[in-house]
Formats: sequence, C-alpha cells, structure tokens
Amino acid sequence: MFQEIAANVRAKTPLIHNITNYVTVNDCANILLACGGSPIMADDIGEAEEITALCSGLNLNIGTLNQRTIPAMLAAGRRAKELGHPVVLDPVGAGASALRTSTALRLLEEVKPTVVRGNISEIKTLALGSGSTKGVDADLADRVTPENLDQMAAFAREFSARCGAVLAITGAIDLVADPDRVFCIYNGHPDMSRVTGTGCQLSAVTAAYLAANPDDPLTAAAAAVCAMGLCGEIAHARLSPLDGNASYRTYIIDAMYNLTPEALEQGARYEMR
Repeated sequence: MFQEIAANVRAKTPLIHNITNYVTVNDCANILLACGGSPIMADDIGEAEEITALCSGLNLNIGTLNQRTIPAMLAAGRRAKELGHPVVLDPVGAGASALRTSTALRLLEEVKPTVVRGNISEIKTLALGSGSTKGVDADLADRVTPENLDQMAAFAREFSARCGAVLAITGAIDLVADPDRVFCIYNGHPDMSRVTGTGCQLSAVTAAYLAANPDDPLTAAAAAVCAMGLCGEIAHARLSPLDGNASYRTYIIDAMYNLTPEALEQGARYEMR
C-alpha cells in the first residue's frame, strides 16, 4: 500500500509551494528534494497565487507568523483549492498566542485544507478552543498514550468529520484520521523532538505525498508520517557517541533520500482503528 504511494512521489516529482517559517525553511526544501519532490518558496502576496498555480500542492506553516505573510497564505490557499490542489496546514503553536490561534482557525475555515498536520495540543486548540501548549511543542498533559488511544482516535475521527480535513496528529504515537478510519502509527524516535523542524519537514513531505496521490489523502498522509518516523529510526541508529542533534538532523534527511518505496512498505509500523 505505502510502496505505491512513495513510488508515485519519486515518479512524479511534485512541485510544492511552501509558505513556511524561516527557522526551518532550508530543511523543508531539502527534505522535499530527498523524498522525491521539488520545493519552491514564495511568501509575498504579489506572487503567492501565481506560484501556487504552477505547483501541484501547497504547504502552509504558521511557525513564524507575521502580518505580511498571512494575506499570502490565505490567497495561495484559496487559489490552490480553486485549482483542486491539496493543501497542508501546519498550525505551529496554535494556542500559544491569540494571533496564531485566530490565524490557524481562519485558514481552516477559509482555505479548508486537505490535511491538518500538528501535535495534539495544536489540534485540540483548533477543535476545542483549548490545548495545553508549551511554546510550539505539545504539552505532556495532552499526549497520546496506549491507555487513551481509543479515546484520542475517536476524537480525531470526530474532528476530521467536523473540519473536513484529514488529521495527522504527531507525537509518541501518531494518529492519521478521516471520519471513518484512523492509522495509529508507531514509527519514530523520541530524539526527533531534539531536532528543530522535524514536524515542519513532515508537513512538507505530506504535501508532496498528497500531490502525487490525490485520490487517497488519508493513505498518502499516513505513508508520509510513517516515512518520516522510519527515517528518524534509521538516522538514530547511525549516530556515533560523538554525534549530536546537528548530525541527527542531517542523517534524517539522508535517510529520506535513501528510503526506497520497498523499505517504507517493510518498515512502516501501524494499526487501524
């Protein structure tokens, strides 16, 4: 299942428009190249719609939100939806400030993204109006655990139905949900949280996987989440005692570059609920 999804990305090389945050923009570009996609970054309102029209997918990330880029995100998002292009919304830090929360909710309402990719605190903020955020990271109080997995899966299905988007909720256990099905994904390594931008990279990869597989956004998003988590595992196994988070960051991108569709199919660890 995931093998074909990943092979389509390599075969089609989808061009992805990213309006993303300046902390991780270079890593997002490189992870897109590594997974088989192609990146372009354009966040000025004067060209956002035009660039979006040239692309196959759009990745919107509010991690370093400012008043200049909000109109560009809205314009690009509306244009992408007019053209039938998939849109990924990454509501980084929703709940940490009124501006982030209101902008994420506005993008959710006006753009109607194909996938919303965030941590559990960000998604709970969008769904319930409250999430226990810690800056741009999920709070431990919100985490998905084996004990609350059924409850969280039901929450994900319900909010997916309500907002009209596939949800990709990432953490120790990842949930990828539409109104009817939930992938519970167990790939990844805890040290991925020590590298700034692995979530941002995943959102970019998700946009590429969606663009190459437009007819099955749930499976495409789940494949992207498994791929990123598997790359985190592969990269961590490569670390030497002298390596730190900078090496880990590079090894994750290398792992994505070398990840074959067959290796993804064999290494993906998930169950359906």
